[in-house]
Amino acid sequence: MIRDITIGQYYPANSYIHKLDPRMKLLGTFIFIISLFISNNFYGYLVSFLFLAIVINISKVPLRFMLKGLKAIFIIIILTVVLNVFFTPGKNVLFYIGSLKVTEEGIYFAAFMAIRLIFLIIGSSILTLTTSPIQLTDGIEYSLNPLKKIRVPAHEIAMMMTIALRFIPILLEETDKIMKAQMARGADFDTGGIVKRAKSLIPLLVPLFISAFRRADDLALAMEARCYRGGEGRTRMKQLRYSKYDGVAFGVLVIYLVGLVVIKIL
Repeated sequence: MIRDITIGQYYPANSYIHKLDPRMKLLGTFIFIISLFISNNFYGYLVSFLFLAIVINISKVPLRFMLKGLKAIFIIIILTVVLNVFFTPGKNVLFYIGSLKVTEEGIYFAAFMAIRLIFLIIGSSILTLTTSPIQLTDGIEYSLNPLKKIRVPAHEIAMMMTIALRFIPILLEETDKIMKAQMARGADFDTGGIVKRAKSLIPLLVPLFISAFRRADDLALAMEARCYRGGEGRTRMKQLRYSKYDGVAFGVLVIYLVGLVVIKIL
């Protein structure tokens, strides 16, 4: 389960999605997330599904690699579906389970929420899987540059977000190592009730926090040793430049968003 989380990982490949400017990929991800909240019927989600399927196919990232990232949020999806099925008010009651009623509106809304969560995770994963950490940092910083006029530290925010994303797979790998080491010493993380399982996580969380703080301290020392002083006066070996692929991608995004708005109106 720990190794199934794909957000924060980078999958190298030679595809048009990888070649896109990181600023365009950030804009595309933002538009895709907005589109999921614009859609209010299954026709809109069908268009989003087709759009996502085409992007995944062009990115050359294996579909199985993306889908395994859903295992980590499987419990969240199930919990969301159950809560919406039983607690969404509606007029068309299908049946009762004790004092709880299941309505047609509840099932309809639960399906929407499950699809939205799945698309959000996969869509966000495409951004990190097709963008290297350095490109992602530059893309976030360039996107936040207009906010410098109101004294927003764009470079520092971009650096923190990128480090946080980069640390996700590192901490997951560290968690897996600690868990295997504790299981070799007789620790049991899979049996017992909720209270017992929570207590069994203490031997896992304590060394994980210590390792995370140690890594953060090592990173801070390494940045100081290289005279890191923020974004002022820093240069880049590779400057971000828009290409014809970015223009095509922007046109496709506009058509996709307009199509969803038309579907919602009709």
